[in-house]
Order: sequence, then structure tokens, then C-alpha cells
Amino acid sequence: MRIRLVAIVVLLASLLSGCGYNAFQAGDEAVKSAWSEVLNQYQRRADLVPNLVRTVQGYASHEKEVFTQVTQARAQVGAIQATAELANDPAALARFQQAQAGLSSALSRLLVVAENYPQLKADAAFRDLQAQLEGTENRITVARNRYIKSVESYNVSVRTFPNNLTAMVFGYAVKPNFTVDDEKAISTAPKVDFSAPAGGGTSAPAAAY
Repeated sequence: MRIRLVAIVVLLASLLSGCGYNAFQAGDEAVKSAWSEVLNQYQRRADLVPNLVRTVQGYASHEKEVFTQVTQARAQVGAIQATAELANDPAALARFQQAQAGLSSALSRLLVVAENYPQLKADAAFRDLQAQLEGTENRITVARNRYIKSVESYNVSVRTFPNNLTAMVFGYAVKPNFTVDDEKAISTAPKVDFSAPAGGGTSAPAAAY
């Protein structure tokens, strides 16, 4: 009896493995891990914002509109509950992406303001924040790309035969993914470069978000 039970268990395990069940488990874990890294890097950027704003304010206190825009954009990002479940909700993921894009746009305007103040560009604290921001933007780009590829791989498993039959039985569905108007926006990390001479005037910084 025990041998028969073991044989049935082994048979069921082999059937589940052959029909993609194990692939779904592995793929789902890979997506969760990639999503967690996306959140970590976006949070890292959000944590840089207060210090960046304070540093710029020290040299350009009258640029109140830009500071307000950055602060509001960061608040909108913080208002979204960025949980693992969020990544499975297309509407919630779209709101998350829109909020992050809003913060990117606000930071871009802040950096344009900073370019107009040579003394600020020479400030050691600002230059350190600049380097941290550039590094974070690079990590965001890498994390997003890894997440996109993980979701694509998972979705292929869900939609292809015979795995799709297992997906229907166990309720696995395709996951939403990041959308971009231009694929180059996520394949090329933005550069934040204030290395021009201090007297360079008001030329726009090489920052792309």
C-alpha cells in the first residue's frame, strides 16, 4: 500500500512538472524578486529627494514653484501602496508608473534650475547627491529591464501549450507589465552631468528621464 501511494505521488509530481506547474512557481518567484528590486530602487530615489531639494533651496530659495512640484510628486509616489499585489493589478501598476514618471519629470525640472547656479554646481554636497541620483537612475533602469523580462518569460509560460491548460486549471493568468512610449527610455540609463565649467551659463544639463 505504501509503495503504491509513493508511486501515485511520483506520478502526480511528474505530471505537474511536465505540464508547466513547476515553471509557473519558478516564474512567479522570479517576477516577485524582480519587482522587489524595482521597488527598492524607486524608494532609494524617493529618499534622495528631500536632501536634494534642501541643497538646491540653499542657493535658489526663490524657485518655490519647482520645489513645490518636486515635493508634491514625491508625495504622490509615497501615497501608493507599492506591494507585491500591486504588480498583478494593471490599473494599479499604471498609477504607480504614472506617479514615478511624475517624479522623474519634477526632478528633471529641478536639475534644470540647478544648472543656472554655478555655486550650487560646485557645492560638494550637491555633487554627492548628483552622483547618488545618477547611480540610482542606472539601477532603476536595470531593475525595470529585469522585471520586464521576468514578466515576459512568465507570460509566455502561461500562454503556450500545454502549459496554458495547467494555467486555466490552477487560475494562473498573464501579469501586467511596464509600458513605455519609447523602448530606448528603459534601455538607456539617464545621465546627470554637471561637469561643465562653473561659468557655463544656463545651458541645459544632460539629464534625461
